[in-house]
Amino acid sequence: MSLIPNFLNRRSNVLDPFEGFTPQLSSLSNFPSETSSFAAAKVDWKETPNAHVFKADVPGLKKEEVKVEIEDGRVLQISGERSQEQEEKSDTWHRVERSSGRFSRRFRLPENAKVEEVKAAMENGVLTVTVPKEEVKRPDVRPIQISG
Repeated sequence: MSLIPNFLNRRSNVLDPFEGFTPQLSSLSNFPSETSSFAAAKVDWKETPNAHVFKADVPGLKKEEVKVEIEDGRVLQISGERSQEQEEKSDTWHRVERSSGRFSRRFRLPENAKVEEVKAAMENGVLTVTVPKEEVKRPDVRPIQISG
């Protein structure tokens, strides 16, 4: 039995929440980390009537240290790197808990995402990426008279 749920594409490490969808949010925390040495940037993804909104915790990083990219037309990638603090020969460290290194999170966007209009902003260590949605086209329904 695999520990990787269906919604994590093993080959590309892309989160696809629409594949094998299950409404149990608690199961989302059980998949392996998608990062290298830096602790995973925690990301919330909500869908509003007009957009998909991603909020990533990236405390201590400047906007120049974070990248937001669209890959292969529909994959949102949020990545960055926190440099390790320079050690001075005269310093004595008592505890080192803050992690350093690279992180990368990838999300497959649904068909209704307007990837040409993605916007990103960072404030107080939180990166917000807004992906507008296409308007839902309502089917043109016309009644047909039944003869007889």
